[in-house]
Amino acid sequence: MRYSEQFMEHIEYAFAAFCRVVLRNAAISAYRDFGRKQKREVSLDYLMSETPFEPFTTDNYFEQYDKPTVFVAKGQEIIITSERLADALLKLPEQRRTVLLMYFFLGYTDTEVGNEYGRSRSTANYWKHAALKQLRKEWLKSEHEEQEADTL
Repeated sequence: MRYSEQFMEHIEYAFAAFCRVVLRNAAISAYRDFGRKQKREVSLDYLMSETPFEPFTTDNYFEQYDKPTVFVAKGQEIIITSERLADALLKLPEQRRTVLLMYFFLGYTDTEVGNEYGRSRSTANYWKHAALKQLRKEWLKSEHEEQEADTL
């Protein structure tokens, strides 16, 4: 079906008028929102002149990473920055700790860990789950000890 040129021109004008209305309304909304925001905002210069002390902030984020713990698994060094995690890992037996480090930090699969120890894939998977279970207990124990220390 072919439309006449006059009809196509009418459609273009109608669409252009529609676009102008939409853009005008969007601009009005934006100016209104900007005005509302300006009424609530206070300038930083005003705040600086009104406060008797120098405002500042201190970033404590990196203070918790002062003492990283280094573990060695299969000849590779693994650095643990979380003190709680490092303490919980240190409480695990050597084999369980090594299995967890191989899985989660060195990217070994069940089969690769099993081959490393001369065991099957399912045995390596069992070791991983047992180590995670013990790690979870140690983690919760340290969390409980921290809460008790905070209440004293």
